[in-house]
Amino acid sequence: MIVLGLETSCDETGLALYDSEVGLIGQVLYSQIKLHAEYGGVVPELASRDHVRKLIPLMNQLLEQSNIKKSQIDAIAYTRGPGLMGALMTGALFGRTLAFALNKPAIGVHHMEGHMLAPLLSATPPEFPFVALLVSGGHTQLMAAHGIGQYELLGESIDDAAGEAFDKVAKMMGLAYPGGPNISKLALQGSATAFDFPRPMLHQGLDFSFSGLKTAVSIQLKKVEGQNREADIAASFQEALVDTLVKKSIKALKQTGLKRLVIAGGVSANQRLRERLEAGLAKIQAQVYYAEPALCTDNGAMIAFAGYQRLKAGQHDGLSVTTTPRWPMTELTNPAQA
Repeated sequence: MIVLGLETSCDETGLALYDSEVGLIGQVLYSQIKLHAEYGGVVPELASRDHVRKLIPLMNQLLEQSNIKKSQIDAIAYTRGPGLMGALMTGALFGRTLAFALNKPAIGVHHMEGHMLAPLLSATPPEFPFVALLVSGGHTQLMAAHGIGQYELLGESIDDAAGEAFDKVAKMMGLAYPGGPNISKLALQGSATAFDFPRPMLHQGLDFSFSGLKTAVSIQLKKVEGQNREADIAASFQEALVDTLVKKSIKALKQTGLKRLVIAGGVSANQRLRERLEAGLAKIQAQVYYAEPALCTDNGAMIAFAGYQRLKAGQHDGLSVTTTPRWPMTELTNPAQA
């Protein structure tokens, strides 16, 4: 089965072709970072319009470089949610319309399920069950994954997600959007122990809170204004956030008795986070798994693969187009039992 995956949940237009027999055939990705950088964050209306402009050219590019004809596509998977309503609607309408024209099935995919399953596309994929640390955009969650569609929420952020904290702190410091990569780059020049920033809710279950950490950085920036301490603040902030993610992840593994951790989403590309996770999990004889670098941020490959998992079980959507900007993963079903 060849599945075309469409990802348009936010500020990346991603398309990919996944073949159930040979794996990922090809993918293309267009990032809107330059478009939104001058505003310091994503402007939903601009994001939607740019998806409309890019979907057809990117699909043609993907088909040409993969040497695949539209008629060879067996099914289409698109991101149904969560995400920005307008952005989601562009991909959903495009995917559903193309599926109707080709007389092929289509299915709406959960964006975070796509991220969580992306590591299964790697050369050494994890086996179920595992704990998943999902750190993508506005989401920071710990899930126990027992199989496709068999997810248990262990903890989540009650305010700012990790990615949002990176972006907001970067904006405070005058760094360009997106904040994560720029904070990490600046942190290399600073000391992670220069400032003792808080680790909110570190000993309170498995939920996260990063708004207090963000506020502490804001206060410290005012105290050291004009002292050229930005690199130290970036390093200390990153260390506090990473420390929280690592310790909560280890706590989740101990609580569930599982020995595999999957980390997925844009923040999973953070090198300091990877270093700390590998060191921390080695101490408890646990293993950490990541998606390939190109599959950490939003992409069509993860949507095509996640869609295939449900399509092969006979799931597909009707002609009506539904998008779900807010969509808990715990509402997903096991496709084998649907």
